[in-house]
Order: sequence, then structure tokens, then C-alpha cells
Amino acid sequence: MPPSSRYITPEGYQRLEQEHDLLWRIKRPVVTQAVSEAAALGDRSENAEYIYGKKQLREIDRRVRYLRKRLEQLKIVSEIPENPRKIYFGAWVILENEHGEEKHLRLVGPDELDLSKGWISIDAPLARTLLGKEQDTEFPFIHEGTTTDYTIMSVSYTEPE
Repeated sequence: MPPSSRYITPEGYQRLEQEHDLLWRIKRPVVTQAVSEAAALGDRSENAEYIYGKKQLREIDRRVRYLRKRLEQLKIVSEIPENPRKIYFGAWVILENEHGEEKHLRLVGPDELDLSKGWISIDAPLARTLLGKEQDTEFPFIHEGTTTDYTIMSVSYTEPE
């Protein structure tokens, strides 16, 4: 896979920072204390609390290392483009297909992906197809051998109400 984009919204960056702080300052000390207490009970090879705690610590440490590295690499995008009718990173977009069905999307960084909210990665095929297109543009989108014709109904850089 190609490397993922390094773009992120200010809100997405803040969420990653909060996750890092939660893991490092709150969860890790609690798990470390639990492991210390379990280790004091004696034989570690058959101590389920100790084994599970060590596994949790490894998972927390792995995620903390990833977040530290990723936060250093990310570029926060907060400016609105000169032409707000064109689709760029961070845009909220409403598409309508040939059957009149609407799709509400937001183009975000891969670290912010949330399909339940309609947030798609800027690296996704549909997002790459949308980049630079203007409101009221019609275009075909081919995915897995199926073509869907869309019309861009709305482009916004502020969250719709």
C-alpha cells in the first residue's frame, strides 16, 4: 500500500493528542500498578493477572509509540481554499446518484476515517476522484467494475447543521 496522507483536521489532531495523553498519563500508570501488584504475588508464569497486564502494557506502548511518531508527521490543514465551491481536503460534500439518492461525505485524513459519520479518507478512490471538482459537476465513478454517475450538490468547509 502507498503511504497514507499526512493531512489532518485540527479536530482530528486534537483527538489523537487526547488519545495519546489518556494512554500515557492515565491508562499506562494504572496498568503498570496492576502488573506490579500481580508480580508481587509470586510465580509469574501461571499468574493470569500478570500475563494479561504485561500484554496490555505492550499494546499501550505500541499505540503510544505509533501516536508519537504519527503526530510528528501530520500536517494540520485548517485554511479554507480560495474557491470554496471546489472540493479539497476537509470539505463536506453532498453527492446525488442517478437514482436521486444522496451521499453525505467529508474528506479527512486517514487517521480520522469514520464511515458511520460519512468521513472518508482523502486516500480513498472516491475522495481522489472528487478532489478539485466543483459544485454542480456531474461525473462517473467506477468502483469494482460498477459505474455510478454522481452530481456534486453541495460543497462546504463548515460543518452542516
